[in-house]
Amino acid sequence: METSSTSGHHVQVAGRRKKKADDETQDRKPLVEKGTANEEMECKLMAGEALNRRKVWEPSVYYALGKESFFFSGHDICIRESLDTYGALIWPGAIALCQFLENNQQLVNLMDKAVLELGAGTGLLSIVASLLGAWVTATDLPEILSNLTFNLLRNTKSRCRYTPQVAALTWGHDLERDFPCASCRYDYVLAADVVYHHDYLEELLATMRHFCRPGSGTTLLWANKVRFESDLRFTERFKSSFNVTLLSELPQEEVRIYKATAKE
Repeated sequence: METSSTSGHHVQVAGRRKKKADDETQDRKPLVEKGTANEEMECKLMAGEALNRRKVWEPSVYYALGKESFFFSGHDICIRESLDTYGALIWPGAIALCQFLENNQQLVNLMDKAVLELGAGTGLLSIVASLLGAWVTATDLPEILSNLTFNLLRNTKSRCRYTPQVAALTWGHDLERDFPCASCRYDYVLAADVVYHHDYLEELLATMRHFCRPGSGTTLLWANKVRFESDLRFTERFKSSFNVTLLSELPQEEVRIYKATAKE
């Protein structure tokens, strides 16, 4: 249904460093086999992915150290990154979901819809959702919000129907207090590359359940690159809680995009 390129986009790539052969081989490996991965190896794998952008994304991304530029929904988007934390980097799942939303607006119409993003990071996905007409609340950990707010304001001011909002959200903590079910209702919840090597997968799943309750009418769109066997285990647990449809699969990038609604 979805392709990994963005046709019609003007393409330039500058400042991209050549990859070493061993980095390329490591980046293409879809999974770390059970029993052979340790935390250090997994962190190195993700760091290498962040610093060495894969050529498959070149049709839609211009790269320079600390800053990336995109073209979505008729607008140039400039994203400031930080290498200090995973949450301030752009990951393949976010780019894939942005492309999917832009290319499938009849299937997923965000115009005038209330949208919440989990783990918004640099804000790219929230920016694209805003450009597509959504009223967006972008959430992440408190230490991520400064760069997130900067990117949102920089790329949406005077461009969007609604000014995107930013809110602190720690998965699994004080959800009903900070986002009460009675008043916080969303048409869509977006999540991109929120599953990787971290210790909060249970809290993430609980947060997804909180926002996508039975009868709420909320649809969850989740895009993720498959990196580790733990990703597959989380996906199985995810499917036990939600009615899940695979919207798109990009085998070369190992990215899958799911649509989900809560099981009754």
